[in-house]
Amino acid sequence: MSAVSSGVNRRPSADDLLVLLAVGRSGRFVSAAEELGINHTTISRRIAALEHSLGGRVLTRAAGGWELTELGREALAAAELVESAVKSLAADASGSRVLEGVVRISATDGFSAYLAAPAAAEVQRQHPKITVEIVATTRRASNQRSGLDLEVVVGEPQVHRATAIRLADYCLGLYGSRDYLAERGTPTTINELAAHPLVYFIDSMLQVDDLDLASSFVPAMRESVTSTNVFVHLEATRAAAGIGLLPCFMADRHPDLTRILPGKVSVQLAYWLVARSETLRRPEVAAFVDALRAKVHRERNALLGNQHNIE
Repeated sequence: MSAVSSGVNRRPSADDLLVLLAVGRSGRFVSAAEELGINHTTISRRIAALEHSLGGRVLTRAAGGWELTELGREALAAAELVESAVKSLAADASGSRVLEGVVRISATDGFSAYLAAPAAAEVQRQHPKITVEIVATTRRASNQRSGLDLEVVVGEPQVHRATAIRLADYCLGLYGSRDYLAERGTPTTINELAAHPLVYFIDSMLQVDDLDLASSFVPAMRESVTSTNVFVHLEATRAAAGIGLLPCFMADRHPDLTRILPGKVSVQLAYWLVARSETLRRPEVAAFVDALRAKVHRERNALLGNQHNIE
């Protein structure tokens, strides 16, 4: 007999299971309360009632939120069946299943704009009741994905109780504007780069190790304009502030930028998708992830810097 069904005092409520589902996905009572439209106290009461009916703890306190216990994970699987059964009753005029809900994703600035946003638009066209919220940020993967369904980070993440999926490789290259190179000359060797200023991230504020190491091939280059936002890097480079170390799939969109030393400077990095396994099973999240992977696949050459324009 399973842990869920053994030693119970009464049958668990479907409503209580759906509350656990919301808490399990967000890791926070507050986020679950916002999603369900109830207050924090009701969340606590529902979880307590569920634990009483199951005869054990379904959640355990973790840094910054809550994690599912073994019993909680088994109960969450049952909750997903309840949710699926309820959602299966919703269909459009043709009888097709209607997907709805909010998908929250954090990703780097460039990925958010050029990959996540188009994927979100495609999902919204197919499933108008799905809303995608995109938080643009460059940071390490969090072990407490409170309020987020998906994270896209640079470099392989070290995460706890989560699934990490390698989405795509991409490259950084050195670029200069036509005006800058006309005035200062185009470097033809690595050593000549030392005479030019670098446009890149603020070193002291950079949280991603792979991005921090990316500029190590040119330690002699002094900093010019630095920022936490890659679009600032791009526009500063276009404005002739110096030589920018830029994602090729962004820089190659602009004919006023010229790639420098492409055969010698090509920093290979990777985008990784991080999520709780239970979150990836949500139909609306799965639909967005499928659209995101399809978009990444279509842009593979651009990501690797093998073409000059993204389609």
